[in-house]
Amino acid sequence: MCRFLMIKSRTPFDSLPWLESFAEMSESSRAPDGSRQADGWGVSWINGDGGWHWIKSVAPIWTERQAFKSVPASRILVCHARSASFPGQEGILEYCQPFNKNRHAFVFNGLLRGVTLPTRNGGGVGSQKIWEVLANLLEREEPGHSLEKLTVILEKRSREISALNIGLCDGDRLYAYCRYADNPEYYRLHAASPSGLTAVCSEPLAVADFEPVPTSKVLAF
Repeated sequence: MCRFLMIKSRTPFDSLPWLESFAEMSESSRAPDGSRQADGWGVSWINGDGGWHWIKSVAPIWTERQAFKSVPASRILVCHARSASFPGQEGILEYCQPFNKNRHAFVFNGLLRGVTLPTRNGGGVGSQKIWEVLANLLEREEPGHSLEKLTVILEKRSREISALNIGLCDGDRLYAYCRYADNPEYYRLHAASPSGLTAVCSEPLAVADFEPVPTSKVLAF
């Protein structure tokens, strides 16, 4: 399974210690089936021009720490470490998150079975299909309502949801949804609020005091 991190701050912050800590967590973390987050990574941030910028790679995030120095200070940061769900889906850059469109950045981590979604483009992996549905909702609804509607769609169109974690940023606020049937130590999301900053992450990081977030509801930060 995957890991993700979202941060917003009142003022631009140094992302390097956060990315370093996230890479360390991603390297040591193991999914319930023993898999690692070794199939690529990505980070998106907003520069002074107001637009999203990003770095993506198919290498494990912990092997590319040198790239973290290319991420400038920013008020917004969204990062993802990927674990491919099926053989043959490794080494494909377009599958690496975050996915960005207009003012939004999207990250996903979950385990869903038997999903049939009403997508036009289809996408090559489940996360792309889920993002397409959400991106279409975001064209008509505000982020919180869009995310709530997405969870309803996934509930109706999935045979089984073992875990469903979604992160969304609109360039100003962070939105998150966390749900799991078991293995809470791996699937629950955590949040931290050090001075002037809010972070949401798949697992606690050493750089702040994280606490588990409420489950089965859309949260806005």
